[in-house]
Amino acid sequence: MKELILEAWNNRELLKEEKHSNAVRDVIEEVDKGRLRTASPSESGWQVNEWVKQAILMYFGIQQMQTWEVAPFEFYDKMLLKKNYKELGVRAVPHAVARYGAYLAKNVVLMPSYVNIGAYVDEGAMVDTWATVGSCAQIGKGVHLSGGVGIGGVLEPLQASPVIIEDGCFIGSRCIVVEGVIVEKEAVLGANVVLTQSTKIIDVSGNEPIEMKGRVPARSVVIPGSYTKKFPAGEYGVGCALIIGQRKPSTDLKTSLNDALRDFNVSV
Repeated sequence: MKELILEAWNNRELLKEEKHSNAVRDVIEEVDKGRLRTASPSESGWQVNEWVKQAILMYFGIQQMQTWEVAPFEFYDKMLLKKNYKELGVRAVPHAVARYGAYLAKNVVLMPSYVNIGAYVDEGAMVDTWATVGSCAQIGKGVHLSGGVGIGGVLEPLQASPVIIEDGCFIGSRCIVVEGVIVEKEAVLGANVVLTQSTKIIDVSGNEPIEMKGRVPARSVVIPGSYTKKFPAGEYGVGCALIIGQRKPSTDLKTSLNDALRDFNVSV
């Protein structure tokens, strides 16, 4: 499949041939069933599979627009939706929407939310009310995406890494994680934390601040913060994320966000 996808990517005219268009559809079926991923964990970190993302982009090109009617609503789109939630072992609360080509593992719970094509949501994860999981995002086992969380998608540029939320993370209400940021295992993000590749993530739990970008270390407890930056018009506060400590071994993985933050006398 990979060879056919690469051939078609370099020459879109090949998509008119059944062999290549079927290869694209076969890839989407594999992604839908979780046998292929747009990004895969490895010993050296996460490996982005660009050719899988290429297949997803070409799938948009070969799919025909069609109308769906769920009275009194009407929809007009190229992408089918996932079905057979009972057989998948997934709880989908009205109006949860997941596109075909997104993988949902057993015991995933979808409150009224949205999961886009190419995403991977692992076993036991909760996608809470009005949370969105963008294209190709990778959500680990037992992750809780709280209400209104926005997990960014990525299809272009192809070299860009998707957002990755590793196993056991708790992402607080209205958090935004985009641009390929990696949140490592069992980290806790307090409400309204915004993470992009340019966001400063500052560890303030020690005697001196330690700055990083693009990655939240495992088991970190993070809250929104700000720092002062000079501009031509004056000095202004710029948003950042503050690591205020580490999740304690005594903290049960199923505890609430408030309980995790209470260890540090912080309420967010």
